Amino acid sequence: MIYHTVLFKWKEGTKREQINEVLRELNALKPRVPSILEIQAGENFSDRSGGFSHVLTSKFLTIEALDQYQIHPEHQKIVVGLIRPILEQLVVGDFEVK
Repeated sequence: MIYHTVLFKWKEGTKREQINEVLRELNALKPRVPSILEIQAGENFSDRSGGFSHVLTSKFLTIEALDQYQIHPEHQKIVVGLIRPILEQLVVGDFEVK
């Protein structure tokens, strides 16, 4: 099983509505991207967040399934159209559980 986690830090001045749209679209990806087993995105409430205010976690059967998700047009539409314009920084962690 492959676990994929992304931490987001948004540009100063980003509107709450823009972040909410990103979260809505990410949370709606599962029926549109066949390789996703699970996906959730939400606000990071940790007091150790380092300014990374939102988190995405997702689960895939294989590394190849994660790769398919990364290049899928529905995912890319969100990345290019919604995330990149407001993104300051992100951190990605991927790991496999056998």
